[in-house]
Order: sequence, then C-alpha cells, then structure tokens
Amino acid sequence: MKKIILRSKLYHIPFWLCYHLVWLTINAGSISEVTDYLLHSDTTLKFYFYVIFQVIGVYFNLYYLIPKFLYVGKYFSYVLSVLATILICNAFITSGYFLTAYLSGRSLFELFGVYPNQFSTIYFVWALPSTVACMTLGMSIKLGKNWLEAEKRKLSLEKQNLETELKYLKSQINPHFLFNTINSIFALIHKNPDLASESLANFSDMLRFQLYECNDEKIDLEKELHFIENFIDLEKLRLDSDSTEMQFDILNHSKGGKKIAPFILIPFIENAFKHISKGKGRRHFIHMSLQVDDKILKLYIENSKESDEIYVDAKIPKGIGLQNVVRRLDLLYPESHVLDIENQKDRFSIKLELEWQKS
Repeated sequence: MKKIILRSKLYHIPFWLCYHLVWLTINAGSISEVTDYLLHSDTTLKFYFYVIFQVIGVYFNLYYLIPKFLYVGKYFSYVLSVLATILICNAFITSGYFLTAYLSGRSLFELFGVYPNQFSTIYFVWALPSTVACMTLGMSIKLGKNWLEAEKRKLSLEKQNLETELKYLKSQINPHFLFNTINSIFALIHKNPDLASESLANFSDMLRFQLYECNDEKIDLEKELHFIENFIDLEKLRLDSDSTEMQFDILNHSKGGKKIAPFILIPFIENAFKHISKGKGRRHFIHMSLQVDDKILKLYIENSKESDEIYVDAKIPKGIGLQNVVRRLDLLYPESHVLDIENQKDRFSIKLELEWQKS
C-alpha cells in the first residue's frame, strides 16, 4: 500500500487540501466558520473549483511544461506556456463562481457581492493571485527538490571519484615501493647473503602490513611508524656506513590513539634513500626527525644529493612516489597540512606538518 501511495502521488492530495484549507481559514477567521462554510454554504462549489483547477495547472506545469520546455532550454516557450496555463485555469475557476450561482438558484450578487459584468474583478482580483501563488508554490517545491537531488548526486559522484582516485594513487605507491625494495634485496644477495636473509625477514613483515593491515582509510600511527622503521633498517643495509651519516629521531610525546592515512609518510623517506648522493670524496647524509604531539605531526627530512640533479621546479616533486603523496595530501588533508620542499644545489629537504583530524 505504501508503494502504491508513493508511486501514484496520492500523498499530494492531503497536501493541497491542507494548503487551501489554511488560506480558507485565514480568510474565514476560524476553523468553525470554515467547517460551517464547507458543510452548509451555497458557495462551497466555488472552493472546489479552486482546488481542482489549480492542482491541474500545477501538475500540468510540473510534469509536462517543465520537462518539455524548461529542462531543454526553451525558456521563452516555457514562460508563454506557463502564462497560458495560469490564464486558462483561472478562467475555469472564474466560471465556478457563475456555476455556483446558477446551481444555487441565487444571483451572483447575493452570493459574492458582484454583478455578472464585473467578472474581471473575480478573474483578476480574486482568482488570479491565488492561482499564481499556487503555481509558484508547486514549481518552487519541484525545482527545489530537483536541486537537492542533483546536489546529492553531485556529492555522491564526487565522493566516488575521490575514493577511486585515492585507491588509484595508493595502488601506484605500493608497486613503486615494492620495486625499489626488491632491487635493494637483490643487490644485497651478492654482497652479503646473511644480510640479505635478514632483509627478507623485514621485507616479509612489510608485505604483511601492506596486504592485511593498511586497507582502512586510517590506521594506527604506531603501525605506520613500525613499518617506517622496518623500511629504514632495510635501506640502511645497502648504505656505506663509512661514508654515509644516517640519523632518524622520533620525538613522539603522545602518539597513542592517533590515526594516519597509510603510506602518507613513506614516500618522503623513500625519496631520501633513492636520491642520496653516492659520489666518492664527499659527505653523504640523511637526517630525519619525526615529532608527534596531541595537535600536530611534524616530519623533517634532509638528504645530500648530486649537484647536477636539479628539478625544473623545486615545488613540483619529481617521480611517481612524491607526486602521488602530494596529491593524496591534498585529497585527505585539504586544509590541515603544510608541505615545504627545498631543492638546493647539494641537498634536498622536505618539511611536513599534519594536523590531527577529528574522527
């Protein structure tokens, strides 16, 4: 029954009855007078002419004129059609006055205080404002409802597109990271099999994290930090400890309960290891610090680089990893992050600040 009522728009009937009864009550002065008017007055038929023909005009506009003219951009034809609909419906409503007088056996003047030659008073002064108001109300409700539905669809589509883009960016980050890590392990196999075995154990732990523990939109910060520490331990194995200074400090005064988007920090760290200077006869370094408190996370990374490795624009990171993480930051932390990138002749540094978002 509920589906039938919704499908056939039967719930519109009580709405329009209530609408006209409200105006009738305002004009009559009280509900008791309205009841007496509807049950005992000789002019009741005129009231039903208002209800019936105004409703006909409203629905003719909503379900025929708007789709046929307004939605397809024929605005002039739509305005003319609406005006014609109002005038025609108003003519039927005016005829209701004359029909009421005829059926009651009384004169038009006795019932309504006007003479037949004063039909313009009935048409333009009494009926027309009411008909225009009713048409305007119906059109406003319809267009307002359509606008809300369009906005809802737009927001839903934007959300779907955002989720799709985030999944795509995340899917790019993982293979990119895996590719670099496998190359590191492959290099270790020839240099030191024992260290390669140790790195494989760390790599297995990292794969487990990627496959099973980072599928949510946000994960515990402690899990992300554990993954980062494993990654750093793995990358340190392939660095020349005699010529490279490696420093990583975690100042996490309050990291309990904090959540962060997975893999939002690792591309910056990976970039430092990937682009660290490797030439002989100079000092190579990677300095990293991570500070966490109740309001903000701060990550600072600085690494030495080859002097001829110059980006065209220091503000636009080079490579898939950094480009993706910058895009993810814009999507996930649009108003709550600051990223500063400095690209100097012999060093590259990033400073990231993330404000914790309320759940």
